Amino acid sequence: MIPAVVLVSGGLDSATVLALARQQGFACHALSFDYGQRHVAELEAAARVARELGAVVHRVMSIDLSAFGGSALTDLSLAVPEAPTAGIPITYVPARNTVFLSLALAWAEVLGARDIFLGVNALDYSGYPDCRPEFVAAFEALANVATRAGVEGNRIRIHAPLLHMTKAEIVLQGVKLGIDYGRTVSCYQADETGRACGRCDSCRLRREGFAAAGVSDPTRYQV
Repeated sequence: MIPAVVLVSGGLDSATVLALARQQGFACHALSFDYGQRHVAELEAAARVARELGAVVHRVMSIDLSAFGGSALTDLSLAVPEAPTAGIPITYVPARNTVFLSLALAWAEVLGARDIFLGVNALDYSGYPDCRPEFVAAFEALANVATRAGVEGNRIRIHAPLLHMTKAEIVLQGVKLGIDYGRTVSCYQADETGRACGRCDSCRLRREGFAAAGVSDPTRYQV
């Protein structure tokens, strides 16, 4: 099987991407990050997802993005918005996907993998700049001039299969793949058991996705 690195957060989108990569025949090396986020429930979910969806191995890297702050996900003094906001929301973590993909790229080189998968989406999303097609294309271009693999002609490919899908389409795709979304955690402020707040932007998008897909929402909510 062809090796690939798959970024796995423990949420709905990354679980779907992992299942898609496995369906395509890749030997998936799952990579998650303990980056100073508000809760570890998503990392526990990432471990479940990686195990249940057949990852070859699952690694968790620790990088303390809370040292910089600037995001409600890494700075507890900033409140997570519970209503839609204009512009890029305070839950945006500065350069997060750039950092994550850079580390995934390094691991891919060591593994001899030319394929990296991530679950960004540019339709039903929070407006983060590092979830757009322009970002994915730019990082792939960077990867192929910044690495020995790329320079030697072993082209690196950044796969974002959910990029142009609605949340409902993602849910339906995952259902076809047999994913138990009740095992995933997408909430920005889940409690220690992984129950979702039901109020943050991520919860809103997830709930609306299940409703639009006509699929029963298996998410465990706090209330």
